[in-house]
Amino acid sequence: MMNDEKENLRERTKMFARRIVRLYCALPKSDAAAQILGKQALRSGTSIGANYREAYRARSKAEFISKIGDCLKEADETLYWQELLLDENFVSARKLEPLMKENDELLAILTTISKRAKGLE
Repeated sequence: MMNDEKENLRERTKMFARRIVRLYCALPKSDAAAQILGKQALRSGTSIGANYREAYRARSKAEFISKIGDCLKEADETLYWQELLLDENFVSARKLEPLMKENDELLAILTTISKRAKGLE
C-alpha cells in the first residue's frame, strides 16, 4: 500500500471514530438500552483506527495480518451495533445510513488489505 493511501485510510478511520463519538453523544441519555448499545458502538468504532495504526507498526507480516484482522472484527461489530440502534429506533435511518455506508466501505477496504497481505488477491 502506498504511503498516501496508508495516510488516507489512517485519517479516514480517525474521522469515522469521531463520527461514532458524535453518534454516541446524540443518543438519549435517559434510555439505558440506547446507552448500552451506543457504548458498544463507541468502543468498537473507535478501535478500528487504533488497530489500523498498530498494524502499520507491526514487526512482522503475521502481526500485520493479525492487526488488520482485528480492524475487520471491530468494523463488523460496529456495523452490528449500528444495525441494532437503527432496529430499535434510537437513531433515524436518515441520520445513520451515511455512517453505515462508510462502515461498509471501510470493511471492503480492510478486507482487500487483508487478502493482499495473505496473498489471496
